[in-house]
Amino acid sequence: MKIVDAADFSTQRDVETGTEAQRATVLKILKAVKTEGDAAVIRFTEQFDRIKLDTMKVTEEEFVQAVRQIRPEVREAIREAATNIRDYHSRQMRQSWLTTKESGTMLGQLIRPLARVGLYVPGGTAAYPSSVLMNAIPAQVAGVEEIAMVTPPGKDGKINPGVLVTAYELGVKEVYKVGGAQAIAALTYGTETIKPVDKIVGPGNIYVALAKREVFGLVDIDMVAGPSEIVVLADETANPAYVAADLLSQAEHDTMASAVLVTACPQLAEAVRQEVERQLAELPRREIAEASIRDYGAICVVESLEQGLEVVNRLAPEHLELMVKDPMAYIGKVRNAGAIFLGAYSSEPVGDYFAGPNHVLPTNGTARFSSPLNVDDFLKKSSIIAYSREDLLANGRKIVALARQEGLEAHARAIQMRLDNEGE
Repeated sequence: MKIVDAADFSTQRDVETGTEAQRATVLKILKAVKTEGDAAVIRFTEQFDRIKLDTMKVTEEEFVQAVRQIRPEVREAIREAATNIRDYHSRQMRQSWLTTKESGTMLGQLIRPLARVGLYVPGGTAAYPSSVLMNAIPAQVAGVEEIAMVTPPGKDGKINPGVLVTAYELGVKEVYKVGGAQAIAALTYGTETIKPVDKIVGPGNIYVALAKREVFGLVDIDMVAGPSEIVVLADETANPAYVAADLLSQAEHDTMASAVLVTACPQLAEAVRQEVERQLAELPRREIAEASIRDYGAICVVESLEQGLEVVNRLAPEHLELMVKDPMAYIGKVRNAGAIFLGAYSSEPVGDYFAGPNHVLPTNGTARFSSPLNVDDFLKKSSIIAYSREDLLANGRKIVALARQEGLEAHARAIQMRLDNEGE
């Protein structure tokens, strides 16, 4: 793991843009599914996943088989994690509101959930039950009535049992064995089997990311997430083994994942560097983690923790760990981070799986302006305006003046007509 100059280091990577050929493929798939429906979805699934589907929708028997394959302790862990995640997100729920002025005017906001949401869950070697938990639960808390889950089938034509059991535990029964850009197209346009949705959430490969970009506007999307990243801000009290382990927990995700230590302690920097090398040798996903550490990993040695915080805020990491003696003393100085983990026992995987906050986080520096996936992402707000006669008479001329300033005479006349009719 290399030691770099903090002033020149950046975690931003050129990701998820795709090539012209990839975009052309995605556009072809979207158009075909839009015009041909199920037939195109089945054809592309056979072409890309090497699976010929008889039916796209997961049957009750397939759910039962998946439940039989999962160890009881794993199922119990899924249930406990779901409880924690639901409790956390329940605290985010907002209420509609109205306020009434003495003049009789009422203003307010009506909050309603989206009617139908599509959840994309990666398949194959990257089949993550935690993706089901983190995307479905905030939608359910928001009050979304219909959740349609799509996920690519494995080589045996089946869905990862952990993913299916998680969906079953959450009551998500509308699940389809479809992945890739064709799944995004089906959720957007609808087919004979799959009804269109209002929003699509969940991570996927480059074709999924490009497809989500293309359909945005016809449907809403959560984000186009890049590879994972972690920044650990640590002082001399940090355990080098813990720091190294947490850095590697993100490095094993993807060869383009970024793992960064920021510290004012040169001794810790060297100890962590050695620990990373030692722990790398024992990892099953060593090849992936090694490439990540080599190409996008770094140790930034700074003069003070205050300077370290400046580096952190510039990097705007997806995950930030404060492995310092008194993390609460520094949390108020953090401006940009997707999720903040405080202290030695708040290892990043605690947030990935179990604690409750969402693990769908802004990446690639977008924590400067973005937030974790939350209940608000599944709600829409309507403004309420009930203007009184008194306020219209008092403010009508001002509205007319503003409309005419913008050259919109019909706007002005809509108000002037009322003023004239009321004898003003």
